[in-house]
Amino acid sequence: MSVKLLMHWDIKPGRDQEYFEFVVREWVPGIQKLGLQPSGAWYTVYSRTKDAPQIMTEGIAKDIDVMRGILNSPDWQTLFEKLQDYVHNYRQKIVHVTGGFQL
Repeated sequence: MSVKLLMHWDIKPGRDQEYFEFVVREWVPGIQKLGLQPSGAWYTVYSRTKDAPQIMTEGIAKDIDVMRGILNSPDWQTLFEKLQDYVHNYRQKIVHVTGGFQL
């Protein structure tokens, strides 16, 4: 059964341009190379609540074993560490794919 990695974070102040360049040039191609298929991304421009993440994104893997392999790989760790240069408040969870937007 397919699983989805839900990820949430905020862009560090003053790093927006660099962040978006990193996402386009390295993050998305990198996670695809690892076998994680991007399935959605949302950018919050304005929110009345402080708790709402600025970025929400998700990626799908064939099954939980593939997902574990991705998340335990050195290539994931390298990408993740680079992402941390641009973001804070990173959170993630793995869920079974049920279709549509999931929390």
